[in-house]
Amino acid sequence: MPALPDRVALITGAGSGIGRATALLFAQEGATVVAADKIGERAEETARLVTEDGGRAIGVTADVSVAADVTAMVEAAVGSFGRVDVLVNNAGLSVGDTILDFDEAAWDLNLDVVLKSVYLCSRAVLPGMLERKRGAICNISSVNGIFAVGESAYAAAKAGMISLTANMANHFGKDGVRVNCVAPGTIRTPIWSERLKKDPNVFDTLKVWYPLGRVGEPEDVANACLFLCSDAAAWITGVTLPVDGGLTTGNFRMNTALQGDDA
Repeated sequence: MPALPDRVALITGAGSGIGRATALLFAQEGATVVAADKIGERAEETARLVTEDGGRAIGVTADVSVAADVTAMVEAAVGSFGRVDVLVNNAGLSVGDTILDFDEAAWDLNLDVVLKSVYLCSRAVLPGMLERKRGAICNISSVNGIFAVGESAYAAAKAGMISLTANMANHFGKDGVRVNCVAPGTIRTPIWSERLKKDPNVFDTLKVWYPLGRVGEPEDVANACLFLCSDAAAWITGVTLPVDGGLTTGNFRMNTALQGDDA
């Protein structure tokens, strides 16, 4: 039996990477997909891939940091499929590293796209979920929101997402709405394309940090989202699940050095 039978799932940032992998997986598991992306061609491409695989989907162009775009996006979903049962807040970006490296506009951009978008999108779909006494929201945070690994503005926004997840879960659980979060580590997505041009071996360099010996794939995160949005997680809300190959268990490189080569 599919994990998301007859559910309508709205996924932001669905034009590539984690968002696209999540859209394809959810469709394979019975969901009707609304694939939203700031770049409309990417959203439409994801929707096309879903329909070619036998699923139902539409692509929607939306900048989820803009309230009017979010309203139009949710109206398109409801107009096409009647409701939104599942929301995956995946859209994001990262600009700058330390607070001396970026200006106020870059700070605002990180907070708007990463955190404000979760507020706007969740606020737009929650009334329908509360009316039906059922819904699932999954927010894509990051290990950057759990401990310090750079990208200060992005990390602050991702940490805020974790707190917002807990608060929404606490407020709306009594009405049948579950809100959870996943915190990925390094994931092999198109966001790394420029870095790969400069350093084709960057993933081999990074994998030494991970106890499982590799960086993640978009499907690793998609599978975690599927579980948290499905009825298999019916008694789980307010959690932040690291999907990080063990990175947050500790400093793997330091532990290896302390234990010696034979550890």
